Amino acid sequence: MFEDKEEKGREEIIDYALKLSRAGLNVNSSGNLSVRFDSPEGKGFLITPTGLPYDETEPEDLVRILFTDNGCYKAVGSRQPSSEWNLHAFLYQTRPDINAVVHTHSPYATMLSCLDEAIPPFHYMVAAVGGDTLPCAPYATFGSVALAEGCRDTLGKDRLGCLLSHHGSVAAGRNLKQAYAVALEIESLARMWMNLKQIGGCPLIDKEEMARVKEQFKTYGQQEKGHEEG
Repeated sequence: MFEDKEEKGREEIIDYALKLSRAGLNVNSSGNLSVRFDSPEGKGFLITPTGLPYDETEPEDLVRILFTDNGCYKAVGSRQPSSEWNLHAFLYQTRPDINAVVHTHSPYATMLSCLDEAIPPFHYMVAAVGGDTLPCAPYATFGSVALAEGCRDTLGKDRLGCLLSHHGSVAAGRNLKQAYAVALEIESLARMWMNLKQIGGCPLIDKEEMARVKEQFKTYGQQEKGHEEG
């Protein structure tokens, strides 16, 4: 049973990695994806390997990261995990509602991240990512614990995405389908806001209305029944 579930999870990661490439959100081996995965060996997650183009990545190339009792991590696999594995680990250990994480270097989100600014509430869909704004985590060297901590703290208890200063964006969700959708939404919002900035911006939606929108999103769309991982 665990073997079948793991195989499905590995195939799904490859599928969404290729979707990200086709959508133009990642190029070559940039970015990374992971899915929470618990096995008889322990709790942890599956993540893409470092430096391997997605169209050359096979399910067996994915790396399993296990959480250990002493607060450390153990990598299992023939490849080295993504350099951003700490970022994924920190989110899984602090946000039990998150079962998938997608990190991209999508063009517009990355350009805005270089301005080191949050995306303000210019459109109600900003609330779909979980807050009044789409914040930008402070800059830290890629692959560092400082970057992982900054991303974790910026997402807080309920946000599903943020920009990473001078780097890209992070999107999360209850499964890869949602995390991928959040990544697409972040890039769409970044593109619209970048274009608006070129003509001087626009009026913003106030906090009271954004609070109403966030409540509305709780019952928006086809609600999934039960708890779904992966």
